[in-house]
Amino acid sequence: MTTLQKGDKAPNFSGIDQDGKAHTLADYAGKKLVVFFYPKASTPGCTAEACDLRDNFERFKANNYELLGVSADNQKAQLKFKDKYEFPFPLLADEDKSVINAFGVWGPKKFMGKEYDGIHRTTFVIDENGVIDEVISQVKTKEHAAQILK
Repeated sequence: MTTLQKGDKAPNFSGIDQDGKAHTLADYAGKKLVVFFYPKASTPGCTAEACDLRDNFERFKANNYELLGVSADNQKAQLKFKDKYEFPFPLLADEDKSVINAFGVWGPKKFMGKEYDGIHRTTFVIDENGVIDEVISQVKTKEHAAQILK
């Protein structure tokens, strides 16, 4: 799965959010960036994770963090997810999986005995200089903010 590790330069990604606005790594220079990958908008685990980040958003802002959610959902699904739960951060609609593949979070998964390819729930914390500070692959959906803001 993901080959990116702490100390690696973050991929110079480019993606479109729920409103059609482009986001690149360069847009976040000088800030800490949390890029969290989740399997599917509006599913229970993904909702719990994103809501926990939303509920702690002021703490992130106070510590110079920006947040960016990414899944392979389309813009309409991301917009509905963002609006329904009032997320204060953008959600990239990475339908072509360019950002997902750049971060190496697409691959084989198992669920209820079936194997399939999908997004591995993974979060990357990127420092002000575009270097990966932390990779969280064991995401606790209901306590994810605490995993990042230690």
